[in-house]
Parts: sequence; C-alpha cells; structure tokens
Amino acid sequence: MIVTFSDLLAEADRRGAAVGAFTAYNLEGALAVLRAAEERSDGVILLVSSQAFAARGGPLLVAALRAACERAAVPCCVQLDHAADLTMMEAALDAGVGALMADGSRLPFDGNAELVTAAVRIARRFGAGVEAELGHVAGDEELATAAARGALTDAAEAADFAERTGADCLAVSIGNVHGRYARPPELDWERLADIRRQIALPLSLHGASGLPDADLARAVRAGIRKVNVNTELRERWFEVLAERADALREGAQLLALNEELIGALALVAAAKLELLSSDPP
Repeated sequence: MIVTFSDLLAEADRRGAAVGAFTAYNLEGALAVLRAAEERSDGVILLVSSQAFAARGGPLLVAALRAACERAAVPCCVQLDHAADLTMMEAALDAGVGALMADGSRLPFDGNAELVTAAVRIARRFGAGVEAELGHVAGDEELATAAARGALTDAAEAADFAERTGADCLAVSIGNVHGRYARPPELDWERLADIRRQIALPLSLHGASGLPDADLARAVRAGIRKVNVNTELRERWFEVLAERADALREGAQLLALNEELIGALALVAAAKLELLSSDPP
C-alpha cells in the first residue's frame, strides 16, 4: 500500500527505527525489496535514481514501482533520489513519485536552500515529501567505486536550513559516502548527536553499503530515521549473474534467473532491514 513519505518516517520514529530506502532499477529489484519487507512487515521506500529517471523509460519505471507498491502488503513510497533539476522533479511527481530528494549539496548554502525551498513548493502541489542534503555525501550513487568523505554537515547550519526550506527530512554527511569506502569509515558520532539536538527533522543516512553492521545499528539508535542502500544490491545482482547465468543459459531459463535474482536481492534487503529495526541484533 502506498503511504506518504512523512507517514513512513513518523512511524519509524515512533518505533525508534529507520526506514530502509532501496534503489530499484527494474521490477525484479522492487519485488525483491518488497518480498523482504513483507516478510518482516516493514515499511520501505523504493528509490529511483535521477539517472534512471532521465534514461529512456524513466517514467515507465516509476509507474511500475508505484504499481508494485500499490499491491504490496506493507506501507511504501516511491522517491526520486538525488535530483538537482526542478523540471525533472516536477516530471517525476507527474509520473507518480511520492517524494523527492532535492540535492543541492554541491551548491553554496544559500543556493542549496533556494533549490530545496523551490522543490518543497512544487512537491506540496502533489502532496509529496522532500528530503534535502546539507554538507556533501561524497561518491557517485551509480558507481561502486571507493570514495573518501565529503564536506560534513554543520549542526548550526542545519537548524537554519531546516527552518528556511520546510524540508521533511535531512540527509547528513558525517563521514558516510556513496559507493564503497576508500578506507575504513569513521562516522562522526558527536556531530550526529549535535545535529539531532539542533533540529527535529528526521535524519537520513546515505551510503549504507560498506558501513559495518554495528555502525548502522548505532546510527539508528542515535536518531537516523532513513537509510539508503544501493551498491550492495547492484553488486549482488552481478554476482548472481556470474554464478548462475551459464547454468541457466541452456533452455534460456529467464524466469528461473529472474527468480534467483529476486531471491538473492531479497536476502540483502532483509539483512539491512533487520539492522534498521528498533531492536537490531
């Protein structure tokens, strides 16, 4: 069932948990995430990257993910991820996303705030939510390459930013990166606590792939309420193809391959959802 972005975050906050947000590039990826979520009765977010939306068939991908969410037995939402173009954001809302990630993190503070404010204005016409990013989470969400951390979120700026923009959620940079980590990650826990003290907005952590399980569980306990996962799903997809494609090539067993891919990705998603629960292992 489809619910609002804000409702998903509010329910996670009530439970002291975090919503898992998983990038889906096709229906099989979405079905894997929803299978894992339904087995745990967890709400989830299906992410559409800005590059995927800009590609041929992007609006059709949104329609497919939305249809999957409508039929799911758990609360879910489709979100456009890391978009910096207002025209694209409006097109994605027209296509059916329920939330935007308005990414002005490469802009100066004022420019970032202006972009997010404009995105909020557009999103409200559709009853949609908006996530912003302050500081800059380094790396490329489409490339699983090693990255070092970017500019960190300033807690005092976060309070001003939240008040000026009207965003529903804030992605923080505390040493996390997109893709894989160039060196063992060292998250700035004191900075996260300071941000949490400064603002009441739900906080989002991008770059969960490659973070130790203990760090993810600790981040949830420290107030993170949304966690993005992408790289691990993509890497597992290619691993399954390498492991099983030759064996299933005889007879061109595409349905069998699809089912193996869905099952393998569902296990990745389920492991992450377990860590994001209010009582992680």
